Formats: sequence, structure tokens, C-alpha cells
Amino acid sequence: MQRKAAPAATVETLGAELPAPVTTGTVVESLRERIRLGRLVPGQRLVEADLVRDTGASRGKVREALRRLESEGLVTIEEFRGASVRQLSMDEVHQIYKARMALECLAAGEFARSDDSKRKRQLQKLQTAMNALERTGDHARFAQLNDAWHALIIEGSGNRYAAQFLRQLTVPVYRLLFSSFYSSQRIDRANADHKVITRTILEGRSEEAERAMRHHILEGFVAISELNARLHL
Repeated sequence: MQRKAAPAATVETLGAELPAPVTTGTVVESLRERIRLGRLVPGQRLVEADLVRDTGASRGKVREALRRLESEGLVTIEEFRGASVRQLSMDEVHQIYKARMALECLAAGEFARSDDSKRKRQLQKLQTAMNALERTGDHARFAQLNDAWHALIIEGSGNRYAAQFLRQLTVPVYRLLFSSFYSSQRIDRANADHKVITRTILEGRSEEAERAMRHHILEGFVAISELNARLHL
């Protein structure tokens, strides 16, 4: 029995079979996320050969990605030693929190003044979910909801520049932020702030929303400072 010849591959079918090319941006996003989640820890060396193997990117793209992350303050590149994840001092963490305070206060006020009823309903749903975690000590779930809550407020402000700057500011301290929700007492304290901020945003009280967010960010810095002193993070 004569076998039918396989159809000739076309440019379209060949393109569909090939994996998407690895870009410098892809490598940047991958490393940034691994730093954010603590899979790459402060002080850890970033060996180019390992990154080339892990990402499938060329050495040139890996080097460019490391330079971009250095410009964001996430990576340190030293002559003869290469790249490593940047280790922040508590003074630098304090500076980051002061910048976060200014931007997130702005976002809370702008969101309160907006007429974005859809996002405000989403904010209430997130608040209800966080309320259910009080006295549970489920810090992983609370940290996840906390991320979503802050992100929604920033999104609701409609200020894309604030959103861009805050993404850059939050990554270096995310591991500390996540670790700060280590007890049910800390979750309850943080959520008490969330309730006030959510209520003032939903009721359109912009100045009160800004003040409540300022207090909340300051409380977060105090919690991280206490955790750093206890565990030497």
C-alpha cells in the first residue's frame, strides 16, 4: 500500500512550531519576578553562564538584562566579581517606604475622587476576603490579597506613572513585606488599616483616604524594622 507523502511544511506551520524567541525583556521579567518572590536572595551571585542555560537567552541579552536590573536598583554589578542581587540597608528601605508613602497616598486620594464604581466594588470584595482571614495567621493568603488590594488602589487612581514607579519600588522590599505578615496579630493590625482606607475610598473621602494610607505605609515600615531587628533579614 502506497503511503501518502506528508504535506510540505509552510512558513506558517514552521512558525507555529518554533518557540517564541527569548528577548532581553523576557529575561528581565523572569529575574525581576524571582527576586520579588525571594527565589533569588540579596547577595546571591548571578552567574551569566547559569542564566544563559536557565533562560535560553544569548549571553549578550543576559548582560543587557542585568544592566537594566542594575538601573532599577535590583542588581549590583562589580568589576571582577560580576552581578549579584542587591542587598538593601535599612536606610534604603526607609527611603523606599517614604517614596511609597507619597505615591500610594496620591493613589488613594485619586481613587476616592473617581467615579469608577466597578473597581470600587472589586475593592469591597477584596476587603471582605481579607476580613475573613483575621485571627487565622494565614500569612501567605493575606499577603496575596494585600498585593491585589494595593494594586487595585493604584490602578483605580488612573495614574499610570505612579503605577510604574510603585512597581519598581515594591520589588526590592517584597520579601520583607511578605515576611512581615508572620502572625495573626500583624494581619489584624494591617487589616484594621485596610478597613479604614477601603471605607474612605468607597465613600469618596479623599483627604481621609490619603491620611489613612500614610499611616498604613508607616505601620508597614515599623513592622519590617521590627522583623529585621529580630531576624536580621
